[in-house]
Amino acid sequence: MTFPNQLSVLRIILSPVFYFMFLSDNPIVRRLSIVVFIIAVLTDWYDGWHARKYKSVSKFGIFIDPLADKILTSFSFVLFYTLDIIPLWMVIVIIFRDLLITIMRSFDELKGFTLETSYLAKIKTFIQMTYILFVLILLSILTFNIDDVIKDNISKFLSHSNTINYFLMALITFLTLYTGITYFFQKKSPKIEINKEEKNN
Repeated sequence: MTFPNQLSVLRIILSPVFYFMFLSDNPIVRRLSIVVFIIAVLTDWYDGWHARKYKSVSKFGIFIDPLADKILTSFSFVLFYTLDIIPLWMVIVIIFRDLLITIMRSFDELKGFTLETSYLAKIKTFIQMTYILFVLILLSILTFNIDDVIKDNISKFLSHSNTINYFLMALITFLTLYTGITYFFQKKSPKIEINKEEKNN
């Protein structure tokens, strides 16, 4: 297994670790969970950079890298639903879309084809990660002894009934859904077959 693929697997492992750490009653553990999330995000950036620089792209890597992203974001959005930050229907749409795309990728891999991540989908992932990190930072601030007014304003913003937060999450949800639809049509388009002799790292 190539180094970039190892980083993708690490990102998958870190996803539930981050989730359960943040649910801890210990404020220090909750703050450390954000560090775990940032490390997971950095592995996403570094494995892509490493794979391109050293030309260590493989069929498995094309599949596992976006899958690791989906697992990390899914754990994050489930966490936000648990904390009543986003509504359930948005979480269902995002996870269902990601599950469907993963199944599509799996079938393509079995047939010897690759379904590459689109530029728009990469933007979608960046926006998702940025939003998640922003919300996590706000949640971590609540674990400190801060002014009650500031704490109250943050708590109000993080509620899924807050107009701004709801709009941001709805935008992310519909962007996620849209990129899923484009993948569906991309699947019907001619794709480049991967070399059968390529080593599946």
